Amino acid sequence: MNTTLQGKHIVLGITGSIAAYKSCLIIRQLIRAGAEVQVVITPAGKEFITPITLSALTSKPVVSEFFAQRDGTWHSHVQLGLWADAMLIAPATASTIGKMAHGIADNMLLTTYLSMKAPVFVAPAMDLDMYAHPTTQENLQTLRRHGVSIIEPGTGFLASHLEGKGRMEEPEKIVEVLEKFFSHAAADTVTDGKTVLITAGPTYEKIDPVRFIGNYSSGKMGLALVDECLRRGMRVELVLGPVSQTVEAKPGLNVTRVESALQMYEASMALFPKADAAILCAAVADFTPETTADQKLKREGDALVLRLQPTRDIAAALGEAKRPGQVLAGFALETNDEQAHAEQKLERKNLDFIVLNSLRDEGAGFRTDTNKVTIIRRDHTCKAYPLKPKAEVARDIVDVLCETFQTL
Repeated sequence: MNTTLQGKHIVLGITGSIAAYKSCLIIRQLIRAGAEVQVVITPAGKEFITPITLSALTSKPVVSEFFAQRDGTWHSHVQLGLWADAMLIAPATASTIGKMAHGIADNMLLTTYLSMKAPVFVAPAMDLDMYAHPTTQENLQTLRRHGVSIIEPGTGFLASHLEGKGRMEEPEKIVEVLEKFFSHAAADTVTDGKTVLITAGPTYEKIDPVRFIGNYSSGKMGLALVDECLRRGMRVELVLGPVSQTVEAKPGLNVTRVESALQMYEASMALFPKADAAILCAAVADFTPETTADQKLKREGDALVLRLQPTRDIAAALGEAKRPGQVLAGFALETNDEQAHAEQKLERKNLDFIVLNSLRDEGAGFRTDTNKVTIIRRDHTCKAYPLKPKAEVARDIVDVLCETFQTL
């Protein structure tokens, strides 16, 4: 059988959950798909399933302790971290999730996680009350911020909301997530070495030295896109408006900081000719004051009248300058007639696809860690996605970017 898991090395972590018996089904499906599986089990996990059973399925000794009992041979968690193409922890108890989130390394599974160089996937398994507890949810959010993919129960895809969760996702669905991940990883070769321009954050349009017209954008969505593009081997030219988040220096990332819409326009126009794609995620002001006062405006009279003029349209200008082979993606944040307005913007600005979100959707839009989007393509086909962490939304958007590259 030729699958995306063929020849992949999977470290399967098993913890002390009643769902541990399902790990046998996961192993069988992974091996059937051509993967090589190494089990690492916690001491509590061995109370639910025997290492002998697991070893028989994987044809490998099960790793549980730091040292082998008979001869004192050291089990190297570092070597496991280098060997693996992915680590899957299924089932993952609340205790293990909490320890992972806080860097506690008191067993072989946790030290292996902390040494892991490959992507990590976690399938929680616990009763609903434990799963819904704020502490567990905070720990899951911490893991997401650290790049761990959470395979939530009852969904079959990477998600972020509750709705009756608690039990571990079914083995076939878990394996599907891994297959999809490696399928995307194979497709990512189309983006290796490509340069993408990303605009992110708000713009501030000065009224005087201390006041400005702005918006509530935090830049979180744009920065999630930066991380995802870098993970897939792309170089990123980030044009970043004034945000409070710290942006760490990373290989392949160049940051141009701007404040106003005009500065963002000029930077984008200068960088776009050398880019293979642009994702315009910034919340750019549509209007700017006609004049900016040199001194702080004083309160005089009953009203202050500001005359505003339109800013330069970055998306339209890049759409006009776009050469064959370049990909241009935009965002549309709408409050009414969302899809119609987004489709008009797609055509008017010569975009290849547009990401639509609405302020009417709870948990989406500005200053949130989640987003709910619909991606509309050039041929007006569209796909609506559920509410997800912005890191996972970024994966969906970059998936579409990769697919668009392949069609050019």
